[in-house]
Amino acid sequence: MNSTHCVIPVIKSLKDYQVYRINPNDSNRLAIIFDSTNANTSLTCCIEIFDVGGQTPSHRHQWAVEMFFILKGEAIAMYEGKTTPIKAGDSFLVPPTRTHLIKNTGSTRLYTLTVMVPNENFSELIRSGIPTELDAEDIAVLGKLNALTPC
Repeated sequence: MNSTHCVIPVIKSLKDYQVYRINPNDSNRLAIIFDSTNANTSLTCCIEIFDVGGQTPSHRHQWAVEMFFILKGEAIAMYEGKTTPIKAGDSFLVPPTRTHLIKNTGSTRLYTLTVMVPNENFSELIRSGIPTELDAEDIAVLGKLNALTPC
């Protein structure tokens, strides 16, 4: 086995995620789980958190495939001008060069697991933004603390 191509397993928890807002007025934050900086691979995997009414800008990627898995909330996925409602448990896969966006249409925050392969400078864009943090609501949702009921 060639050790120069060996990738070791990486385990992270909520406290390890680095969270950014790409622009000061953005209505979504991205918590990086894995990217080329911390996993030695050309992918970006993050939790994307959309405020109520929040959305990504309409955009496309030259080479990357982007996948959104809805963890919590309701949204619309717009793809090449068509709109489809999506909710927790749904997935949205976007091939390269296709214009798309996601908009939170629910009454609570929207949480997605967002994966882009290859990275196509996505994590560098995220990391060039404004550092922020997960708040108590985010930690409750992502850590499943809200599933615990006091006796």
